[in-house]
Amino acid sequence: MDQINRRKFLKSGAAGAAAIVVAGPVAGSSLVSRQDRKIIYRTLGRTGLKVPVVSMGVMRADNPGLVTACMENGINFFDTANGYQNGRNEEMLGTVLGAYPRDSFIITTKVKPAGVDRAGLPTAATTAASFEASFNTSLQRLKMDYVDILYVHDVSTTELVNYQPLLELLAKLKKQGKIRFSGISTHRNEPQVIELMIKNGQYDVVLTSYNFMQAYRDQVSEAVRKASEAGMGVVAMKTIAGGFLDRERTKPVNPSAALKWVLANPGLHTTIPGFTAFEHLQSVLPVLENITMTEQEKKDISVAETIAGLYCNGCQTCTASCPKNLPIPDIMRAYMYGYGYGSTLMAYNLLSEDGVGADPCGDCSICTAKCIKGFNIREKIADICRVVELPQEFLA
Repeated sequence: MDQINRRKFLKSGAAGAAAIVVAGPVAGSSLVSRQDRKIIYRTLGRTGLKVPVVSMGVMRADNPGLVTACMENGINFFDTANGYQNGRNEEMLGTVLGAYPRDSFIITTKVKPAGVDRAGLPTAATTAASFEASFNTSLQRLKMDYVDILYVHDVSTTELVNYQPLLELLAKLKKQGKIRFSGISTHRNEPQVIELMIKNGQYDVVLTSYNFMQAYRDQVSEAVRKASEAGMGVVAMKTIAGGFLDRERTKPVNPSAALKWVLANPGLHTTIPGFTAFEHLQSVLPVLENITMTEQEKKDISVAETIAGLYCNGCQTCTASCPKNLPIPDIMRAYMYGYGYGSTLMAYNLLSEDGVGADPCGDCSICTAKCIKGFNIREKIADICRVVELPQEFLA
């Protein structure tokens, strides 16, 4: 962002935010103080927390001023994770929010259990001790005695939803006052995971992928409704569906339209689009006060729905027809990180975690994996997997 725009932003009483790909500023949007905004709040299920309908996904944020800008514009709910930016994300948040009264903001973090296999199943390495150690590290980085919500990160199976060692640990952390509420974040099999959480009854909040590009969005919508009726808080991520519809980033998703589409479900309580520039925050601020779609926004959604885009459903239909059993949904998510979010580092980290090489399809003469969205799977795999050979200092 140029210095003139940045100065104008600061004079408006805001100073920052960081996001996963949203389009540029919306015409007519403005930055004003929280006191002058008529913010729409929803109650996060049985937690009783009053949350703005737009919150901040801090995942790629590295500018403290962006967090300050959110606070000054009425966004006081922040989502981070133990693994984001190798811990620097939590450290940055802790430094900024340390200047505010603890009861003036809501902080959530996520810990991915160790040892979970590719199928999403816990193993002998999935221990409460390792999970607790990672969470204690998160508290130290955040410089806080407790977090408002702790999520078990990236859950997709019955076995992990009901994994007793983690359930017992979450109960212990609540009793110790280190967490107020517990939850799960889920990127795939979302409807099934949410249904299982409702039956389990021990989780307070679900953080789920939810957007207009999901092939099974009707099932997610229904699961969200049921979760809300059961008293669970529901938070939506991946709401901008990859941010762009093309690899070249010439066709941005309309962020206001995408957020309003999600918020049309009254069972959904808040969204966490990420912010990486001041203009990104500016583009979604109007949604804080108005979640009714304009006719143009409805058209933008209708047009975008006809394009394959960059968002992968994570349905795993493709994996059954892949002779090498590659983690194709994860590779497609890395592709979205690299080309949609513009983050080669996130793509690199995900591919490295899965042990994917630079050319995993090189010895296959014909690709038999099929995508329900029509993705050219082999082409996308070859394109994004090159990143694993780059030195980390070249990654952004």
